[in-house]
Amino acid sequence: MAVRHDEATEQGPGRKLTIRFTLNGSICEATVPPETTLLQLLRDRLNLTGTKCGCEIGECGACTVILDGRAVASCLVLAGQVDGLHVQTVEGLAGKPAPTAEELHPLQKAFLDRDAVACGFCTPGMLMSAKALLDENPEPSRDEIRRAISGNLCRCTGYIPIVEAIERAASEINRQSACHEHDEREA
Repeated sequence: MAVRHDEATEQGPGRKLTIRFTLNGSICEATVPPETTLLQLLRDRLNLTGTKCGCEIGECGACTVILDGRAVASCLVLAGQVDGLHVQTVEGLAGKPAPTAEELHPLQKAFLDRDAVACGFCTPGMLMSAKALLDENPEPSRDEIRRAISGNLCRCTGYIPIVEAIERAASEINRQSACHEHDEREA
């Protein structure tokens, strides 16, 4: 899908792009200046403040989202680059807004259960990096988990409870998948 330029402001300062993409499973359209980052679009225009603004140079991982299946630093992606793509933020992780404790994604549950959350600033980025890993590799080793979250900085909990939470979530997701497959065979 091609990015459309706003006819009235196509030349010079004030030029804007209209982009259309899938955000947390729903079609989204936005008109933004071409220098707008995905992070700015999510937080400032769409009020999805779970994606955190940390360093703005791609070093801390606080702004990590999933873009077409890959964990990316949203501060390094221009909003115009997501036209026609799929973006998932931490708000879309549970699959619905304001989920109850029972409706949380297994990663979110495991982070709470393993005390992998302290101040919470790094948590959304950690969750999204972990989600991208588990979508690609449902049974990662500890080293693979560490590599997947190596771009996410945490200054509070340390990384042991985070790695343990991701391991626990992987086990739970695999257990749920096996139960679902069993139920389908029985039906």
